[in-house]
Amino acid sequence: MIRFEDVSFTYPGASGPALSGVDLEVPEGELCLVVGRTGAGKSTLLRAVNGLVPHFSGGVLGGRVLVDGRDTRTNPPRELADVVGLVGQDPQAGFVTDSVEEELAYSMESLGLPNPVMRKRVEETLDLLGLADLRHRPLATLSGGQQQRVAVGAALTAHPKVLVLDEPTSALDPGAAEDVLAALHRLVHDLGMTVLIAEHRLERVAQYADRVVWLSSDGTVVAGDPGSVLASAPVAPPVVRLGQLAGWEPVPVSIRDARRRAGELRSSLGSPASVAPPVGAEVMRAADVRVRYGSVEAVRGVSLAVGAGERVALMGRNGSGKSSLLWALQGSGKRSGGEVLVEGVDPASLKPGPRRRAVGLVPQQPGDLLYLHTVGEECRQADRESGREAGTCRALLDRLAPGVPDDRHPRDLSEGQRLALVLAVALTPSPKVVLLDEPTRGLDYPAKTRLAEALAELGHAVVLATHDVEFVAEYATRVVVLADGEVVADGSTGEVVTASPTFSPQVAKVLAPLPWLTVGDVARALAAR
Repeated sequence: MIRFEDVSFTYPGASGPALSGVDLEVPEGELCLVVGRTGAGKSTLLRAVNGLVPHFSGGVLGGRVLVDGRDTRTNPPRELADVVGLVGQDPQAGFVTDSVEEELAYSMESLGLPNPVMRKRVEETLDLLGLADLRHRPLATLSGGQQQRVAVGAALTAHPKVLVLDEPTSALDPGAAEDVLAALHRLVHDLGMTVLIAEHRLERVAQYADRVVWLSSDGTVVAGDPGSVLASAPVAPPVVRLGQLAGWEPVPVSIRDARRRAGELRSSLGSPASVAPPVGAEVMRAADVRVRYGSVEAVRGVSLAVGAGERVALMGRNGSGKSSLLWALQGSGKRSGGEVLVEGVDPASLKPGPRRRAVGLVPQQPGDLLYLHTVGEECRQADRESGREAGTCRALLDRLAPGVPDDRHPRDLSEGQRLALVLAVALTPSPKVVLLDEPTRGLDYPAKTRLAEALAELGHAVVLATHDVEFVAEYATRVVVLADGEVVADGSTGEVVTASPTFSPQVAKVLAPLPWLTVGDVARALAAR
């Protein structure tokens, strides 16, 4: 169904190729997972499938890409629209209508399908992706995860033979991600659809993959069985790394396979020692915070205290109020009631400069904060605005995402590199409290580890809204779960995440009922014994 024949591609003005000598074949009716480090060229590979590369991107394409027998060099994206559906990293960038139902119907209208067919497919897709309650909602009022599900649905309604998805679960809560992936799995097995997915949260997707394509930093690819490819890749999910640590052969990719072999490992480990991390003096206190949008109360009386050095993860379903709460805590967002104090001062009463030194916020769409023409200019401007020594922001960026060129335009960065740049800008003033909304979107496992280490070393009080249970297990000291704008759980990370299969990390699922959370914890315990 998809064939790459000695494909190389170089962007205009780039010093080297993004893809190099790619030979790849994806048969009809397979789910193929594309993995690689942040910035390795995964999005470029996906966009070559529907002709956006090179027809939209420019640049030089060598070799050829065939999709259902059509050559993408002679068939631009509009000629492939009936064959390939594409969902990009930023769902908002692909929306062309105002409401959920209109967006789902748009691709079918473009293909000239009859009204009864369109109505039937819209209803099927609403049910398939759990969007029925949102059908009349304006797209601008949806949470990031809800928008992502709509974007997937808009691609599915056209019934393409090939569905290409770039980070499709990055903004979804664990339950919604499982629903979307299960729906894709059914389409592959029941209808023979070919699905190509690039994803960093491999713990969610790897078990569904028929084949894995590893894209290295030099633009070359290795394709094969999921277990064997992931075992040799530096971006393997925790269950694979646990299998390597335990010496299991073949390396398991699913929780079920790993649990079948974990009995001896559980017996040798025993229960971990429970040590409560120290918490410094209180730096932020929120009392009875409320946020209302018209008739919708997004945050309902949330109270929260955060100490110096504490790392608090906000978790919950899409639309549970996490982002609204972060903006209310930062001071520039809407707050209908309640009080927020950072070291005795309400951030909402401060001007932008002092507010950035009190509370730094990185939103779900980090690119919204970037407005200059190069990475170097953004870093220098951050140093000037924060009154910090020249090079401070650049040094932070190098810790989070090494090797990002100074002369690169921020819009030309990968999603992960752009996020790292905005994080560096937000951390430059050294705020008392750092608020992060989905900070691991677009980051590979090594990059997330670097982020966790950098934030821990800097010692800020951090509140992050996230669906990334593996990052929470590795980094957070405390978890607060929201539902319908209210706090329903608040406790230590191990206590909260192991109480729910939805929020439990892979290691905890494999070694349950023992409350081990990460491969690193297990490795240290085995080394100590």
